[in-house]
Amino acid sequence: MYPSYETRSKEIAYEYKDSVHVPPHLHEAIEVVYVTKGSVELGVGQNLYHLNEGDLGVVFPNVIHHYQVFSKGENKAIYLFIAPSLFTGFLDDFKLYCPENPVIAKQNLQRDIVSAVKMLTQIEDENSIMGHAYAQIILAYVFTTVKLVEKDSVTENNLITNAVSYVAANFRESISLEKMARDLGVSKYVLSRMFAKTFHCNFCKYINKTRLNYVVSYLENTNISITELCLECGFDSQRTFNRVFKEEYKMTPREYRKRLTIINRA
Repeated sequence: MYPSYETRSKEIAYEYKDSVHVPPHLHEAIEVVYVTKGSVELGVGQNLYHLNEGDLGVVFPNVIHHYQVFSKGENKAIYLFIAPSLFTGFLDDFKLYCPENPVIAKQNLQRDIVSAVKMLTQIEDENSIMGHAYAQIILAYVFTTVKLVEKDSVTENNLITNAVSYVAANFRESISLEKMARDLGVSKYVLSRMFAKTFHCNFCKYINKTRLNYVVSYLENTNISITELCLECGFDSQRTFNRVFKEEYKMTPREYRKRLTIINRA
């Protein structure tokens, strides 16, 4: 997976999964990660933060971050994605600030917060009043526990950061390597090498992965038509969209949505 920008339509969503390497990306949601087994490394800015079993990490909206896994064996975590719109009184804080250290160690983590994280993975409708209450408990604890600093003090102003931000803002449009390099003021060869070294894929594949990540989020959470999604996410034709989607997921977008419907009804 090579996401640069994730968009989720649900106010609260979660994934309970194996921790894997995830390249630099950003999204509109507040991301909370709770390690249930093994460990994971959370990278923010130039720093890499280690999370052991029982530790909790939090990333504010539009902060570029990544994950790495170094430990052998099973590494699992709960990943929560919470919309900032649930906390209207703190919207300015989310825009301007982020945690100086995004990790709350197990020994400093209250049991009620762990319970709230786990309960959000068990209730049928995360966006219910109960789901909102658990999310607010978690974020209220974060605001009173971690030290907040200005985002500019922890984010990098380098080519990787600029590239991720550029794709996040423009992936719905037609993007070429030449235009992106020109807009960022670098050589297209330097930009191409950066994609290969950092994201382990070429420019076109990175853009397509970003678009597919956007599409899948909407396939999973909305009833927007597949044709509309194709046009919205930046593919130049439905044929290209279907081909790229099938190469990645081994099924068509329609089959993917149908499969989700069957799973949700089970």
